[in-house]
Amino acid sequence: MIKTVVIPQHHQFVLNIPPDYVGRKIEILVYALDEIQEERKDAPKKSLSEYCGILSESEYQSLNAHIKQTRAEWDRRI
Repeated sequence: MIKTVVIPQHHQFVLNIPPDYVGRKIEILVYALDEIQEERKDAPKKSLSEYCGILSESEYQSLNAHIKQTRAEWDRRI
């Protein structure tokens, strides 16, 4: 994977694709980083009560089991 941040000087940008990516499906994203930061600042803060009822009982049980397993991994000796 290749990830970089650039400041374009013109409305065109030439991109060289690595040889091992040729013929493969790749994703190219173009967005302004300051737009992302503005969206985060403008996003309203949500409380936990707003998520009440979103998960079904089986989804809740599955998520809860995953959380317990993950927390148990924090306590193990490495």
